[in-house]
Amino acid sequence: MKRLLIKMVSFAAAALMSFSVYAADGFTDLFNGRNLDGWVNVNCAPDTWTVSDGMIVCSGIPFGVLRTDRMYENYVIELDWKHTVDGGNAGLFLHSGSMPAPGLPFPPCFECQILDNNHGDIFGIGGPRMTPDKPHPKGMVRSLPAEDRQKPEGEWNHYRVVSDNGSLTLAVNGKIVSRAYHLSPRKGYICLESEGSLAYFKNIRIKELPGTNPPDAVVAEKADEGFRSLYNGKDLSGWKQYPGNEGHWTAEGWQLHYDGKSTAEGENKHLWSEEEFGDFVLIVDWRLPGDTVVDEVPVVLPDGSNAVDEDGNELRVAVNDAGDSGIYLRGSSKAQLNIWNWPVGSGEIWGYRTDKNMPASVRQGATPILNADNPVGRWNRFEITCVGETVTVVLNGQTVIDKAQLPGIPKRGPIALQHHGDQVQFGNIFIKELD
Repeated sequence: MKRLLIKMVSFAAAALMSFSVYAADGFTDLFNGRNLDGWVNVNCAPDTWTVSDGMIVCSGIPFGVLRTDRMYENYVIELDWKHTVDGGNAGLFLHSGSMPAPGLPFPPCFECQILDNNHGDIFGIGGPRMTPDKPHPKGMVRSLPAEDRQKPEGEWNHYRVVSDNGSLTLAVNGKIVSRAYHLSPRKGYICLESEGSLAYFKNIRIKELPGTNPPDAVVAEKADEGFRSLYNGKDLSGWKQYPGNEGHWTAEGWQLHYDGKSTAEGENKHLWSEEEFGDFVLIVDWRLPGDTVVDEVPVVLPDGSNAVDEDGNELRVAVNDAGDSGIYLRGSSKAQLNIWNWPVGSGEIWGYRTDKNMPASVRQGATPILNADNPVGRWNRFEITCVGETVTVVLNGQTVIDKAQLPGIPKRGPIALQHHGDQVQFGNIFIKELD
């Protein structure tokens, strides 16, 4: 018994000494080795990020991120990573926003590349700016590593990154290989990236350095409170599947594709959410990828009426039309936000604008203030706020519908992505409930 007590005391002393050394260096764990407490799965499937044997395991499917639950500015972060296949891909994102950038599966950020056979780069994704330590041979804004220090797939590599007052240094396996300066933003979330292949992370720890309380202009966007993804990038979980929709509404990684050819009955051709919602903010990226054809469409006036000539004939103009789709709010086809190529612009609330029984103010309110669509074929982003009987629509950062009154809109209901017989792609579908 005495010998056992001596061993126990020795073990406790060693553990205390180890803890003291660990605490004395100022580092704390970002990953506790047991679960994903302190991390947020932004836009991946539930099984994309798991924990096993003290490691974060990333399946790589779909593309997306796991981020910290708070922002950091100045710090030292260390982690170990490995790939198990040739060409394995992942990344460490710094100074990240909370939501994916429009038309991308990743938030605006700076990436420290974790790519088998091509690691150690520092570059911006989705708009952030920086100055590399030396010119890129192809003129890209990218800091290339000074040397190759990666170990072969199957072996662990160590990254140490220092973020300090808008500068970054990246050390790979004990030696600095990349530097970047004048980073904007210089405060944001820290993310691990899922990008197509199995990756492992462990020993993720951080030491915070004195901050500067930077101005908002150089702080990453923080739009995370209460938002959750309605599409997991892997399958159509959370969306109703009716006979005839199979193979037409499909999960294609972070993008949700529709070929326009559902054979389902009536409104079952649309893709309906299983959940119902009351008041909310909905973010949806969309794109019309089909070939354009010349079509003539009505000229919609600011009051919601169609323009006519001196003889009372409807005026029409030629457009390059790539198709038509929309988003139904609270299960109502009348409260449909149009996605199209009409000159009046997307975001129009068709059922209210065209209802001549509605008051003039309602029809005008359901008509876009301006056309904020990106050119045909490019991604667009809706931010839709539905509160009571009012709807506001922001398209690509510009308000196109401002607190439109929608008398009679249901108090609750599902969201639908519309079938209109045309190809359409959706992505980055997030909702924040306001009830």
